[in-house]
Amino acid sequence: MASSAASFALSLLLVAAALQCCHGQGGAVAAIYSLGDSITDTGNLVKEAPPGVFETIKHLPYGLTFGRPTGRCSDGLLMIDFLAQDTGLPLLNPYLAKNRSFDHGANFAVAGATAMDLADQFNGSFSMPFTSNSLKLQLRWFKDFMKSTFNTDEEIRKRLQSSLVLVGEIGGNDYNFAFFGNKPVSEVEKLIPAVVQTIINATKQVLDMGASRVIIPGNFPIGCLPSYLTAMESPEPSAYDSMGCLNDLNLLAAKHNAQLQRAVADLRASYPDAAIAYADYFNSFLSLLKGAPALGFDEDSTHKACCGAGGKYNYEERRACGVEGATVCADPSAYVSWDGIHMTQAAYKAMSRLIYHGRYLRPQILSFPEKNGQR
Repeated sequence: MASSAASFALSLLLVAAALQCCHGQGGAVAAIYSLGDSITDTGNLVKEAPPGVFETIKHLPYGLTFGRPTGRCSDGLLMIDFLAQDTGLPLLNPYLAKNRSFDHGANFAVAGATAMDLADQFNGSFSMPFTSNSLKLQLRWFKDFMKSTFNTDEEIRKRLQSSLVLVGEIGGNDYNFAFFGNKPVSEVEKLIPAVVQTIINATKQVLDMGASRVIIPGNFPIGCLPSYLTAMESPEPSAYDSMGCLNDLNLLAAKHNAQLQRAVADLRASYPDAAIAYADYFNSFLSLLKGAPALGFDEDSTHKACCGAGGKYNYEERRACGVEGATVCADPSAYVSWDGIHMTQAAYKAMSRLIYHGRYLRPQILSFPEKNGQR
C-alpha cells in the first residue's frame, strides 16, 4: 500500500510539473457562468426554498471549514470555487442573492435540481423530495440575466466569448429521485437517453448565444457514496467491486457518462469554433479513492461520512448531517465524504486539481495564471 501511495504521489508531481510548461487552448477567463445541482450550488437553494425548509444547510456544521454556513452542501468550498480562484476570479455569487456583484459571472445551480422537468420523468408518477428546479429553469434564469445585464445580443455574445460556461454536473438527481421512488436500476436506466439529450439541448442554446468555452461534466460513481452504500447494502460480495463500491450503481453512472461523451463529441462536430470539454468526474473520483492516503485522506474512512449518525458508512437518512443525533468528525480534511452525499472541501479541492490541472478534462481548454494555480 505504501508503494502504491508513493507512486500516486509521484504521478501528481509529474502532472504538476507538466502543467508548469503546458497550457490549455483558451486565454484568460473574464467570467464564469454555472448551471447544475448541489455539487455546484453556492447558495441558490436556501434562497429559493421557503422559510423553515432545508434548515440544516443554513446552519453549522455546514460551512464549518469555511467559517460560516453559505448554502453550500459541504463543510467549505466546492470545485466551482477552486476553479474560480484558479482563474483569478472571485467566488461566484448565487443568482438568487440580492445586492451582490455579478461582474465576474453568476451561479445558477440549485441543489436538488434535475436535468429533465418533473413532468417528463416517468410521466410525473413520483414527486421530487427536494425541489422542482430543473436545467430548463436555470437556462431561463441565465438568459434573463444576460438580457438584463447587457443591452444587445451582440454584447451578450462578446461577453460569452471571453467567459467559461459549465453545464453541470446535472442529471444525477434524475436518477437519485427515481431510486427514491423505488424504481429498480433497470427502470432508472431508461432515463439515460432523455437526460443526456436534455443536457445537450441546453448546451446548444448556450453555444448559440455565443459561448466559446463550455465544460460538460459527467456523473460520479454513485455506488461509492455512503448514502447509496447504506441504502442498497447487499449481503452478496459480488455486488461490490475491489474498492467496496456497488457495481450496478457504478455501471448505471458509467452508461450515462458513455452516452454523454458520445453526445459531446457530436456537439463538437456541430460547433467546430467552440472549445467544448468533458469533465470526467467518474474516473477522477475513482482516482481520488485509489490515491486517498497520498492525498492526505484517512484510508479507512474513504466510504464514511464525516458528518453522520453512525453505522458502517456513518450515514443514516433520518439522522443526516445537521439533524439531532448526528456528529461531526474531528478532521473533515481527512474525509472524502462530508454528509454521505456530498464531499468535503478537501475532497473537492483534490477533485478540482485532478480535473482542471490534471488529465480528466478532455480536451484541456483552460489556461491558469501561474500565481493562481493550485499548490
